[in-house]
Amino acid sequence: MSETEKTTYNRVMLKISGEALMGDQGFGLHPPTVERIAKEVQSVQEMGVEICMVIGGGNIFRGLQGSAQGMERTTADYMGMLATVMNALAMQAALEGLGIHTRVISAITMNEVAEPYIRRRAVRHLEKKRICIFAAGTGNPYFTTDTAATLRASEMACEAIFKGTKVDGVYDKDPAKHDDAKRYEKITYDEVLAQHLGVMDASAIALARENSLPIVVFSLDAEGGFKSILDGTGTSTVVTD
Repeated sequence: MSETEKTTYNRVMLKISGEALMGDQGFGLHPPTVERIAKEVQSVQEMGVEICMVIGGGNIFRGLQGSAQGMERTTADYMGMLATVMNALAMQAALEGLGIHTRVISAITMNEVAEPYIRRRAVRHLEKKRICIFAAGTGNPYFTTDTAATLRASEMACEAIFKGTKVDGVYDKDPAKHDDAKRYEKITYDEVLAQHLGVMDASAIALARENSLPIVVFSLDAEGGFKSILDGTGTSTVVTD
């Protein structure tokens, strides 16, 4: 590893939405996009960083939308959790296609396709430089994958959560609609909550605050975006105390 590729992080959580896997499609998985993100993860792993991942399920099914259309909320949320398992398996296939050892660890027991969540075993996988993809959220309805990512990051002793989005940080208003939108370099958890900035849902932000876990918001659309944040050359917003 060259001098320019040193990073202050040893273990991180990468949180991405299910929509990030859609590419330009309106639904489902776009294999070239999944492979591109897998290569982003590979470039960071090659820096010596241990990586956890949580992927949402909104490209396949979103529990809140299901419940809004009359479906019972608990059932809709469980369906959303199963969607995250499908995305996790797709990412596992892409990573293993690059020669990276990967484990899908599910909060809902399904032994034929994923390991059950056992904290000590997951930590051991990370120590062996395997990528751990945590699927099925927290295993409980009414909790988002943002909260699941924050919970698992805390349990795995990650040093930060990297939230990959379509924009290069947190803005005071939607930069797609407002030319004068201002990007924050740093912002506190309390400011995010007070201004309803939509970085993550409120319970995830509160859990991160309780555990002093920084959230780094960056653009996953830019090629090399994940690695550039870790080597200090990219653009992002850090949510911290």
